[in-house]
Amino acid sequence: MGIEVWAPRAARVRLRRPGHDDVELTAGDAGWWSVDVTLEGGDEYGFVLGDAEAARPDPRSRRQPRGVHELSAWDDGTSFAWTDGEWTGRDLASALIYELHLGTFTPEGTLDAAIGKLPHLVELGVTHVELLPVNGFNGTHNWGYDGVLWYTVQEDYGGPEAYRRFVDAAHAAGIAVIQDVVYNHLGPSGNYLPEYGPYLRDGQNTTWGASVNLDERAVRDYITDNALMWLRDYHVDGLRLDAVHALHESAGSPTHLLQEIAERSDALSAELGRPLSLIAESDLNDPVMILPRSAGGYGLSAQWVDDWHHAVHVALTGETAGYYADFADPQALPKTWAGGFYHDGTYSSFRGKNWGAPVPPEVPSTRFVEFAQDHDQIGNRAAGDRLSQRLSFARLQIAAVLTMTAPGTPMLFMGEEWGASTPWQFFTSHPEPELAEATRKGRTAEFAAMGWDESLVPDPNDPATFERSKLDWAEATGGDHRRLLQGYRMLARLRRERPELTDPDRAGHTGEHVAPGRWVLHRGAAAVYVNLSETDWAVEVGDDQEIWLATTTAHDGAPVEEGPVTLSPDSVAVIGPRLTPPMSRGYAEYVQAE
Repeated sequence: MGIEVWAPRAARVRLRRPGHDDVELTAGDAGWWSVDVTLEGGDEYGFVLGDAEAARPDPRSRRQPRGVHELSAWDDGTSFAWTDGEWTGRDLASALIYELHLGTFTPEGTLDAAIGKLPHLVELGVTHVELLPVNGFNGTHNWGYDGVLWYTVQEDYGGPEAYRRFVDAAHAAGIAVIQDVVYNHLGPSGNYLPEYGPYLRDGQNTTWGASVNLDERAVRDYITDNALMWLRDYHVDGLRLDAVHALHESAGSPTHLLQEIAERSDALSAELGRPLSLIAESDLNDPVMILPRSAGGYGLSAQWVDDWHHAVHVALTGETAGYYADFADPQALPKTWAGGFYHDGTYSSFRGKNWGAPVPPEVPSTRFVEFAQDHDQIGNRAAGDRLSQRLSFARLQIAAVLTMTAPGTPMLFMGEEWGASTPWQFFTSHPEPELAEATRKGRTAEFAAMGWDESLVPDPNDPATFERSKLDWAEATGGDHRRLLQGYRMLARLRRERPELTDPDRAGHTGEHVAPGRWVLHRGAAAVYVNLSETDWAVEVGDDQEIWLATTTAHDGAPVEEGPVTLSPDSVAVIGPRLTPPMSRGYAEYVQAE
C-alpha cells in the first residue's frame, strides 16, 4: 500500500504511527511525498513535517477519533456491507428537500439517531435530505462551516461508519442524500494545511477567513477529489456547494472550479448509472451557475434563490430592514415566482449597485431551490427566531402553501413542517477562550451594525445556545403543530399528484399583485390566491375548476361546488382543474384528521 501526501513546503516528511519508528517518505514530483507502508482499519498515523516534533493529521484523513489536532485513523470503508445495490437515485425534478443539522435534529445529535427519524420524513413526503456540513471541526458542536479536515466525518456525529449507515438507511427508505460541503474557507482551529503547502491565497480573504488558493492545481484536485469521495465512496446523491461566490480564481483560469466539479460529477453519474446533483449557494444572481456548459454555463443542477425567500418573508412579516428593503415592492413576490431572481440586473439598494442578470426563459424552474426558511435565514437573525415565533398559525399556513406550490424545487428546514417553537441559533464550541471571545464579539458587532438589539444575541459558545436549538419532537403531536404538519403532508401529496405543481416550464409561471395584500400566482392551469389583506376577498371558481386547498375560515375549508370562494384575511387557496374524482376532503377537514 502506498501512503502519499502533498507537502511542497516541507523539506522532509516522516510517517508517524504509535508503537513504530518514524518512516521517511520519498520526495516525488510537484511536491508529493510517498512511502510503501500498509495501514489497517483504525491504525493511527500522522505526518511530521521538516524538523518539527509533533505530527500533523493527514490532510485527506477520513477519520479523526480524538479530534482535529490529533493523529488520523485509517479508514477505507471496505468493511462496510452496503445494502443499496438496487438504489437508482432520485433526480431533483419533483423533489422535496429537507435541510437538517445533525447535532440539533435529535436529542442525541447523531447519525444513528437521525436514522430513527427517517419514517417521519417518508410520511412527510421528503425525497432528498440535505445535511449541513459534517466535516471535522474543533470542539463538540458547530454549524459545520468551521471545518478544517474536509475528508472526515465529525466523530461526535458517529464518524464515517455511522455516515455510511445513515446513507444506506436513507436509500432503503427511498430518500436521497445531499451533503453540504464548504470549499471557500477553512475554520479557525486545527487548520494545519498551510504547513503542508499553499492551500490558502496570500492577501485575499473571504468573510470567514483566508481564501482558498484555487490557482494551485493540487488544491483544485484536493477539492474535486473530495467532491467525488462523497458521491462515490459514501454513495451520496448530491452536494450543496456553500457560498460559491467566495471561490476566487485568477482571471486567466481556463475552467472554473465549479465546471470542473460538474464535469467529474457527470462522468461519475454516467459510470454509476444514477443521477448526481450539484446545488450552488450563490448570492450573485447569475444564471451561469445553472446554464448548461454548451451555453457557457457551469452546468450545475440547481442553485438556492434567496430572492424568493426575501419576497415571501417580507410579504408575511412586513420586515423591510437591511437587504429586505427592496422586497417591500409588492411586485417582488410575483416576479420571483415567475423568474427566481428579483434582482436580475436591477438596482439593489442594499448593495448600492445593479445586481444579477436575467434568467433565459429556457431555464427550467426546478433549477431554483426555493424556501421560506433555511439555516442561514433563521440562524443569522439576532435571536435565531423562526417564522413560528413571529407569525400567526394562519400565516404559517400561507408560508407552507407558497413553499409547497413554488415553481422551483421546494426545501424545508427541519421542524418547519410543524412550526417548531424552538429557535435555531448560531452556536460554537471553541475550546480556545480567545476564539470564543472573538466569535462572541464579532456576532454582537455584526448585529449592532444592522440595528438589532444586542441583548437578543446569545453567546455562541454557551452550551445552552446549542441545547435550546434542538428540536422538541413532542410538540409535533398536538394542537396547531400537528395541524400544520398534517397540512404539509397534504401539500406534499398534492404536489406529487398534480402535474401543474411540478411543471418546470416557466412560461406558465406568472403572477399579479391585484390589490394591497392580495396576489394571484399561476402554475399553468392552477393558481394560488393569497389574501394578506384585512378584508374578505371573493374569488371566482370556474365551472371546470375546483378548490384543491383552502385555509379560509369563511368556508371552513370545505370544497366549493360552484360560485365564488371567500378568502378571509390571512388565508390562501389553490384552485385548479376539476379532478376526477374530485378531491374528497377540504384542507380544514384534512388537517384535523388523525
